[in-house]
Amino acid sequence: MPTLKLTDGRFLEYFDNGIASTSAIVLHHGTPGHGHTWATWLELAAARGIRALSYSRAGYGISDRNEGRTVASNNADIRELLDSFGIQDFISIGWSGGGPHALATTTLAGSKGAITLAGVGAYGVDDLDFLAGMGEENEIEFGEAVKGEAQISAWMDANAGAFKNVTGEQIREAFGGLIGDADKAVLQGNYAEESATHMRKGLAVSFDGWIDDDIAFVQPWGFDLGAISVPVQIWQGDDDFMVPHAHSYWLEKHIPGAQLNFVPGHGHISLIVKYNEQILDQAQELLK
Repeated sequence: MPTLKLTDGRFLEYFDNGIASTSAIVLHHGTPGHGHTWATWLELAAARGIRALSYSRAGYGISDRNEGRTVASNNADIRELLDSFGIQDFISIGWSGGGPHALATTTLAGSKGAITLAGVGAYGVDDLDFLAGMGEENEIEFGEAVKGEAQISAWMDANAGAFKNVTGEQIREAFGGLIGDADKAVLQGNYAEESATHMRKGLAVSFDGWIDDDIAFVQPWGFDLGAISVPVQIWQGDDDFMVPHAHSYWLEKHIPGAQLNFVPGHGHISLIVKYNEQILDQAQELLK
């Protein structure tokens, strides 16, 4: 798996579909996750002649940890990744915990927009009850994250082992109350095996990326959603217990000109399985 050596000495794991272009889609995985989550999307983009890059955020897979990172500070890694390939303009697609990171890249030079897929909203704001409608597992996890790194690290050690070694046969049970009927329907067979593989790859070295994501989400993101001046597309289903649909309404409200693509009957996972071509249509349009 290729890595990029960053200016601060860390290594960043990335995946490139090899299309020669100075325009690209940058794909941001969920929490927890891994850059290889987007393997099918990289292939679909290549079939359209579009360059696409994915990466494993600091602390996931073989990407070195960047302790204390924020949502906004992740932009430094993205800037170096884009510059290393001579990418002049781009759009970001972020799923779940990758959503805020995709939105953050709208502040970078060359951004032509962002697409967030079941992306999380901000924590601790007056007009969004962050935990309302989430599965119990998420309520407990974020409850520990707000207490600090020591507490969320201890929670990971005690509770996250099921994901570190999960198999395709086990992954539905591992998600517990975080998935509804729509997600259970797609999380089987080959896709279940692929999802389990991505989870194991993301957590193979440590839980550091997951810990740092959780801490970043319960703090200010470090940029102003109201200042976003490029197009933003928001995708969300209503059978989602990881990121309830109230988060999508909140994002639509706070991002100027954002368009909400609300898909009744879909969940957190089924959304990216069933609508990948339509989402890539939007990405292709934004890159024009």
